[in-house]
Amino acid sequence: MAHASPLGQFLRTRRAQVDPADTGLLTGGDRRVPGLRREEVAVLAGVSADYYARLEQGRERNPSAQILDAIARAFRFDADTRGHLYRLAGLNPGLTPTAAGDVVHPALLNLMDGFPHAVAYVFGPAFDVLAANPLGAALLAQFGERPSMVRVVFTDPRARTFFDDWPAAADAVVHALRLNAGLFPADPDVRTVLDDLAENPEFAQRWGRQRVGALPRMDKTFHHPEAGRIELVYQTFDVRDAPGQQLQVGTAQPGSRSEQALTYLGSVHASA
Repeated sequence: MAHASPLGQFLRTRRAQVDPADTGLLTGGDRRVPGLRREEVAVLAGVSADYYARLEQGRERNPSAQILDAIARAFRFDADTRGHLYRLAGLNPGLTPTAAGDVVHPALLNLMDGFPHAVAYVFGPAFDVLAANPLGAALLAQFGERPSMVRVVFTDPRARTFFDDWPAAADAVVHALRLNAGLFPADPDVRTVLDDLAENPEFAQRWGRQRVGALPRMDKTFHHPEAGRIELVYQTFDVRDAPGQQLQVGTAQPGSRSEQALTYLGSVHASA
């Protein structure tokens, strides 16, 4: 039997996570394994059970776009996960980061500095901080000048108290890293961070779930050692002329204690 392909591993893992009750299938009796059976996926996708089994087992590696669309509908994949499915099947070539992928354009640096009351960063494909505005640098100062946020979340003990909801932060960065691993399969920084964290149990558990998703709009609460509790709303934007780079901006509610904390933090680091 052929070795399971990345596509097959992905399908098998995600199949086990589907609640049969959510699919509309008439199911009953004891189920020895979680999720859907292969035959049930085949019914939902309108393909033969043998064909779907070959996909999972790595004996079929070239499904058509129509087949992938049917499987995505069967699993109820969102747009990010559907795109990842296509890339695993080789139907949507991975993007190539720019030659100077860790260089942030001066115009983007100027834009970031134009957010004096917000924190702003530019991430690379592996979620290394390539640049930060003054408030962003002040918020993350304890983790170094250009921290790798994936490594911070999973290897720095301070992250557990810095992030008010550490599990949510860990889930979000792993889902986004898997998305980028599909978008930029040749990126050396992505490969390196995956190798570095392969033995980390918290990371490995989340990576094994095969969840995919871009960084969402997200409310985050931090416990900063100097400024205390800070609540921010984050938005993330792709940098269109530098594939792989993302701009993330976090803002506090006007007039809130968090806005005051950011102002204090900025003044302390400006005078340092």
